Amino acid sequence: MSATQAPASVDHVADGLRAAGYLPGESTALVSYLAARLGKPVLVEGPAGVGKTELAKALATYLGRTLVRLQCYEGLDEAKAMYEWNYRKQLLRIQAEADGTGWQAVQDDIFGEEFLLSRPLLQAIASPEPVVLLIDEIDKTDQEFEAMLLELLSDFQISIPELGRIGARTHPVVLLTSNNSRELTEALKRRCLYLWLDYPSAERELEIVRLHAPELPETVARRLVEVVGMVRELDLKKPPSIAESIDWARALLLLGAEDIDGDVFRATMSIIVKHRTDLDTVAERVGVRLAA
Repeated sequence: MSATQAPASVDHVADGLRAAGYLPGESTALVSYLAARLGKPVLVEGPAGVGKTELAKALATYLGRTLVRLQCYEGLDEAKAMYEWNYRKQLLRIQAEADGTGWQAVQDDIFGEEFLLSRPLLQAIASPEPVVLLIDEIDKTDQEFEAMLLELLSDFQISIPELGRIGARTHPVVLLTSNNSRELTEALKRRCLYLWLDYPSAERELEIVRLHAPELPETVARRLVEVVGMVRELDLKKPPSIAESIDWARALLLLGAEDIDGDVFRATMSIIVKHRTDLDTVAERVGVRLAA
């Protein structure tokens, strides 16, 4: 659909996400529709690997918009997230000024937009075409960074002391994701719609696997989903994500597996289990059951 066109209905959004390779639940389609129509940011929380980032990518594809992504990390600051000044270019401009030029004239000159380096948040605001803005893993930052986001999330503008307020030229669809590693502030939550994503049911995950590995035999796909469910029930450092289920399905297809027995599982379980201690636990608890 056109980047400026609003979705007509929740069903239209659900169909569009499916066409982009993402199978949404009812609440996912509803919240995505409301975000696009109401212009409200969405906070998407849930365990790692349940499709939060993929939702933003699918929305961008469905809406026909560019995806602008800010990957959050501890210590992320304004210069990396919003903007910073091109100090080298400013210095060259000052050196090129004629002798006797007053500081006020120079200052007005070097703090123009041509000396501004845009980072993801400002890029999304200043884009002439509407975008999907993904602020990924917001829970890895601190409360000071959250406070910096509030003006953007409520008014879709950024204040730059030397230039004033820069309002959105177009209205981005904004998704913030969180792995729920810490509690986010009420001020941030108040500005957002909320969506909780969890691991899918067995039938839903089977649909996802079949969508991304349609040539995999039905019996193997069902066995895969069953085994992944068994692994997720264990006390692991990192349970298998949906993306890892898809990777495992593609690997089994490539290997020509006709079943998942103990030998096949031991040979391929590192695709879905990524910690050394988890490998031992899974081999002992699940591998033994499959070999029996």
